[in-house]
Amino acid sequence: MNQEDFPPFPFPQLTIPTFEPRLDFKEDKWWIFDSLRKKFLVLTPEEWVRQHWIQFLILGKNYPKGLFSIEKGMKYNSLQKRTDVLVFDRNGLPYLLIECKAPEVKLNAQVLSQAMTYLHRIECPHLILSNGLNHLVFSWSEKENKLLQSQDLPKSPN
Repeated sequence: MNQEDFPPFPFPQLTIPTFEPRLDFKEDKWWIFDSLRKKFLVLTPEEWVRQHWIQFLILGKNYPKGLFSIEKGMKYNSLQKRTDVLVFDRNGLPYLLIECKAPEVKLNAQVLSQAMTYLHRIECPHLILSNGLNHLVFSWSEKENKLLQSQDLPKSPN
């Protein structure tokens, strides 16, 4: 299949810094190469957001590749759940949780509640909620004993 035979790319430009993704179109679907899992994945709107965050943190913010865990499974109230992106610190402790949503999904109280469930379960100090167009950043305040919204991304856990 030639490049001219590909259908129009269906995903929007995001407000996360862009990168040059390895894309393919086969089996009537778009695929994207995940550099952490070292394989092509079906490109869904959520995956489009996830891959932008992964590449931005690695290339733009110097987060070490080896500290990432993608779609890590966990049990919560006997249900199997998965975190979208989890970054660990150098001691192997959860450091940053990113909950990715499709661009058309609004970041609302329900999305925050879902992420908070994961956050408390894994005891992670930083959280990002993102649909690729809008982003909410939170960090745990020991002083206030609660999660506070922040304007800044957590620094790299180098």
